[in-house]
Amino acid sequence: MADVTRRRILAAGAVGTAGLAAAAAGAQANTKRPVAPKPGKANPNGKFKDKVVLITGATSGIGEATARAFAQEGAKVYFCGRREALGEKVAQTIRANGGQATYQKADVRQESEIKAFVDGCVQKYGRIDIAFNNAGIESPPGTIAEHSLETWTNVMTTNATGVFLSMKYELPVMLKQGGGVIVNNASVSSHVGFATISPYSASKHAVASLTKVAALEYADKNIRVNSISPGAVDTPMLRRALAAWNTDFKTVAQDYPLKRIVNPEEIVRGVMWLSSDDASCIVGMDMDATGGYLTK
Repeated sequence: MADVTRRRILAAGAVGTAGLAAAAAGAQANTKRPVAPKPGKANPNGKFKDKVVLITGATSGIGEATARAFAQEGAKVYFCGRREALGEKVAQTIRANGGQATYQKADVRQESEIKAFVDGCVQKYGRIDIAFNNAGIESPPGTIAEHSLETWTNVMTTNATGVFLSMKYELPVMLKQGGGVIVNNASVSSHVGFATISPYSASKHAVASLTKVAALEYADKNIRVNSISPGAVDTPMLRRALAAWNTDFKTVAQDYPLKRIVNPEEIVRGVMWLSSDDASCIVGMDMDATGGYLTK
């Protein structure tokens, strides 16, 4: 496969299943990437003091970084993921740094588990001020004719139906309490097509559409709904992709005007801004966090 094709697939977030050694080496070679801040002690009087933040898919990557950051700014974080050991580890680390966090195992593909997750947060903390619907998976590379219905259904159910179900149960809670904020994790693939990852691309287009519709339906009810679209971000998902396609951070970065791979913490800052009062009039927007990819 040509290098340009590999880069376009990776830009969209498609991944394989090979080892991670080559990816790690490539990441170290990309000296333009800023050093990610180390987790610090939580500030109980931080910017999100006493806010209750619900996050799906926070056992690693962007979701984990978001959970840590909100807790560090004084929020009470309630998050889910399918990998129980990782979830408990993230929660314990946050609490060890003085933050408040609770993990509940849940699969966003299962309506009953999402309902139980949202109900669990309300039972634990009494409300949901901010929801970051982040959970998502990749699709393996393949043309439309090559993809199986099983792959299509799994990716669509996780990435698109998962966001729909999350909002379905978050919104009534926010309506009852008089308001709230929802941020959905979309993608550069919400805006452009990338050959060989049709399930992923379609699912992320759906996230962008769901965000706009929800924003229109609930803006006058004091509920703001927006999304954020990352490009290539240094997460376990991207590292798997780099290894699968035998490339590295430096090569992939050339497809982005920023010429580097961003850290999860950089995406987190966008999520936190959209969730804050500083974005009080921002409704139905998708934040371009691709490092300039969508401006080309």
